Amino acid sequence: MQTLLLTEIAKGINAEAFGEAQLSGITIDSRAVTPGDLYIAIKGENFDGHDFAEGAVKNGAAAVMCHKDIAVDCPKIIVDDTQQAFLSLASWYRDKFSFPVIALTGSVGKTTTKEMICAALSSELNTLKTEGNLNNQIGVPRTLMRLDSSFEAAVVEMGMDNKGQISVLSRCAKPTAAVITNIGVSHMENLGSREGILSAKLEIIEGLKEGAPVFLNGDDPYLMSAQIEDRPVIYYGINNSVCKYKAENIVPEGTVTSFDIRCDEKVYSVKIPTIGKHNVYNAVAAFAVAVETGIAPENAIRGLLDYEPSGMRQRINNKGGVTFIEDCYNASPDSVRAAINTLASFKTGRRIAVLGDMLELGSVSDDAHRDSGMIAAKKGIDAVFTYGEKSVLTSMKAQEMGVGDTAHFTSQQALAEKISAYINPDDVVLFKASRGMKLENVIEMVYKNLK
Repeated sequence: MQTLLLTEIAKGINAEAFGEAQLSGITIDSRAVTPGDLYIAIKGENFDGHDFAEGAVKNGAAAVMCHKDIAVDCPKIIVDDTQQAFLSLASWYRDKFSFPVIALTGSVGKTTTKEMICAALSSELNTLKTEGNLNNQIGVPRTLMRLDSSFEAAVVEMGMDNKGQISVLSRCAKPTAAVITNIGVSHMENLGSREGILSAKLEIIEGLKEGAPVFLNGDDPYLMSAQIEDRPVIYYGINNSVCKYKAENIVPEGTVTSFDIRCDEKVYSVKIPTIGKHNVYNAVAAFAVAVETGIAPENAIRGLLDYEPSGMRQRINNKGGVTFIEDCYNASPDSVRAAINTLASFKTGRRIAVLGDMLELGSVSDDAHRDSGMIAAKKGIDAVFTYGEKSVLTSMKAQEMGVGDTAHFTSQQALAEKISAYINPDDVVLFKASRGMKLENVIEMVYKNLK
């Protein structure tokens, strides 16, 4: 963050400052305060940041933003609501920068696409990106407040679990371009239908700068039917001839995927250090955004080759001759299908799917879990081991459709012991589940058993 005065911030958000301070950072965590920070006392569902304001000051906070009068020995700003004021502050601060700000959302693949866009842009521009999953009404302002004069572009991920949330984030970030990766069934429980999810995702347009382009997956039927007025729409994909950026000649090569991107009668050869058709979509989106932003195609291609999977998103490890695909950050019917397709692409040894529950699917949950078992069977997966309340339906369906080895577990330790005893060198093991299932615990136990 650039250095700001407390009175300058107060004026920017139409609030009143009591005292003056020079500020070099923003934090909402009293434990993470560094000298010169503005501590913003956010009230959450299970905590109230106001209770920790005194500790923040002791840790070096130069000032405090609060929405109730608290006794702290430092300058402060009092607002009506600190969470809303944080959004207003980030929006005001974002206006200090005129470089490209790319916003993206989608049911599946948005974090990977964010990482790939950042990799492509970073080939020429110093690019800020959303860290981890800080994609909500607290995370997006935190990302924007990290901007300073050293950056030349930013990529901001926007998530939601209900209508109206992305509208708030888009209006805060005021992006110069927007990307929607796809429309799946995540958050069906709250939004009721894919049409409802589409409507919520399209809110990303509401904060777009005038004339800013919208990048849409042209192979997604819901995005293809979206009515977008007064904005240039750029389609990318694999199958649809309407796509300006279209992937062709996709060839998986171990843990690398090669393909061509056709655009305006030109063909560019691309290689990404990851696997799966879904990642080709992510890479084509990143290439399209980078080129339309002004990055030379050859530099965007070089940047994509530097992409590294983040967190527990399809990270590939080889231990004891066994290939493990760690994909435990999140799960939805679409991402599970993509993960199973990736597993099926391996041609050596047995393909073993370890699947946990997909959460927040509402009324479609049972059918979605059965469908995962059916897909595994149709793709010739050799074994399906499941964990969780709903995923028993997955193993039952896989067994019904002829998968050779299936089993369901209610204990993570029992699942890990089964996998450890079952696997052989050259096998490929996929771990896929929603984050709340904590399937990474099983991975850690299996790795320890291999030592």
